[in-house]
Amino acid sequence: MSDQNESSMEAPEGEKSGFSRVGSLLMRLLREQTLVVIFIFVIIGMGISSPVFLTQRNLLNVVLQTSMVGIMACGMTMLILMADIDLSVGSVAAFSGIVAAKLQVQQGWSTLPAVLVALVSCFCLGIIVGVIVSKLGVHSFVATLGLLSVARGFALILSNANPISGLSRSFNYLGQGKIGAIPLPVLLMFGIFAVTWFFLTQTGFGRGLYAIGGNKEAARLSGIPVDRYRILVFGVCSTLAGLAGLILAGRVNSGQPIAMQGAELDVIASVIIGGTSLYGGRGGIGKTLIGSLILGILRNGMNLIGVTPYWQRVFIGVLIVVTVILDRIQHRHET
Repeated sequence: MSDQNESSMEAPEGEKSGFSRVGSLLMRLLREQTLVVIFIFVIIGMGISSPVFLTQRNLLNVVLQTSMVGIMACGMTMLILMADIDLSVGSVAAFSGIVAAKLQVQQGWSTLPAVLVALVSCFCLGIIVGVIVSKLGVHSFVATLGLLSVARGFALILSNANPISGLSRSFNYLGQGKIGAIPLPVLLMFGIFAVTWFFLTQTGFGRGLYAIGGNKEAARLSGIPVDRYRILVFGVCSTLAGLAGLILAGRVNSGQPIAMQGAELDVIASVIIGGTSLYGGRGGIGKTLIGSLILGILRNGMNLIGVTPYWQRVFIGVLIVVTVILDRIQHRHET
């Protein structure tokens, strides 16, 4: 009898330990893959809110709408990993579209030279800001705030504040083309994410960016050319913003001097939602992709259920602040 009693008492404890293991596994999953869990719940929630959301056409449209922000977010991720930031990406994108459109429509250039000149111009703007930040010690927030105004001003001056329409079919292919059933901008976005992932995780350059974000002086003392890395990444970030501007110009068949206004908010939000710390040294490009998609899904879903753009801006702003607060709490706990 005593043996039977002992065995009957042990069963609930076994079951309890099993539940405990499952619970700890779920908690670990939530802690380590919080963003993925949120991503899944956002998709489910939007699918329930609007039956149109989960259609193939709408989901492809979400990824297409996300592509330009996603491309810019790759450069922004690298900058924020170094504890820098770029507020000018929206203006640089508009500047790029205007430069290429002006060269093609008004100067008669073919697509490839016009695109290359626009991208090189954006790269040079980024390099100038990088030099100001790294060599003169101006905070990147201030320097890129200045570039935001300068690039937008040049876009307005070059276009006389009017759209430049009439781009060639080859130019429009950048924004409207497809390879198979997949839009070209989507393929470009995933390709750029893949290249960025490779550089951040498989090269000394990527490890250097993390080291700079963790402690610039320690990175400098360890032999990392901190100034050179920062200057180069500012150039890359501006170039990717320029590419996004060219894609937009191709989509709408014109360079728009007021294009991408406020795009820097979505780009920075994508990176922060993806878990890259504003304090530098922590984060990764994979989750930036998920952050970009979450933002695109939220915007698309809110449009489908009739949320006005004004309330969407409020929601995104609150989301950014909450994410930064949570990141700060976690950062203090880790330190």
